[in-house]
Amino acid sequence: MGAGVQSSTLLALSANGVLPKADYAIFADTGWEPKAVYAHLDRLEREVAKPAGIPILRVSAGNIRKDALDPDHRFASMPLYVLNKDGKSGMMRRQCTGEYKIKPIKKKTREILGYPYPMRVPRSVFIEQWVGISTDEFHRAKDADVKYMRNCHPLIDMGWSRGDCVRYLTSLGLADTPKSSCLGCPFHGNAQWRHIRDTSPDEWRDVVEFDDAIRKGNARANAGGNTLLGEAYLHRSRVPLAQAPVDHVTAAERAARQDELTDTDEAELGVVDGCSPWACRGEVQAQQDDFGLAA
Repeated sequence: MGAGVQSSTLLALSANGVLPKADYAIFADTGWEPKAVYAHLDRLEREVAKPAGIPILRVSAGNIRKDALDPDHRFASMPLYVLNKDGKSGMMRRQCTGEYKIKPIKKKTREILGYPYPMRVPRSVFIEQWVGISTDEFHRAKDADVKYMRNCHPLIDMGWSRGDCVRYLTSLGLADTPKSSCLGCPFHGNAQWRHIRDTSPDEWRDVVEFDDAIRKGNARANAGGNTLLGEAYLHRSRVPLAQAPVDHVTAAERAARQDELTDTDEAELGVVDGCSPWACRGEVQAQQDDFGLAA
């Protein structure tokens, strides 16, 4: 339950009897979601989940922003953009999704089944896990990597695209469902950076400060003598976020605007950024921009 468009749709479909009633919805909190996501999650719990008797379980492995700047805390790498001293560009490994989303979800799942780690889960014991992947992202649907979790994709089975999800949520008065991802996720596109800057000054200051603080990589690595040879940035232009060309409208964003006129799903154009535990949607857009496809 990332509290974005697709997972909010699954919850609503279950609550309204279109899908079977879910036993639980699990929200993995990285501690650094936008205020709009937390507000939306609270509303979903109050207006959708509780009336249907579906508990929303909130789990966490810590605060990703705080951990990145804490020299005493082990930190799972964010996919920061790196500019090396020789002028060549690179990117740090993405470990944050596994550490801050998948791991706490698995931990809670084991507790629900009655086999907390390190107990062995019998082969005959498993949960059926609904994953919010729609038809425009069908290529991201995959099996779980543990036998006690069996992934299902109801939106794909129903033939629903992201556009169908948006229309359904709109019919329920949930048209303002936000995209779910960390506030300072490097996979944000320019449109999302602009949205933060223009609508939430406090959150913009927060991400700008973090971007400045993360220039030499995470604090734990630096404290251990593993200093980053280049410089790290949140924006794919590899310049400080406060100076980044976030007002530049990429080809992908122009396509999304055209999408609004033609009623074509924006996800089909590869412009949906967000962070699902099972399908990080920002990677495709990052690759496109890095290779100049959205210049």
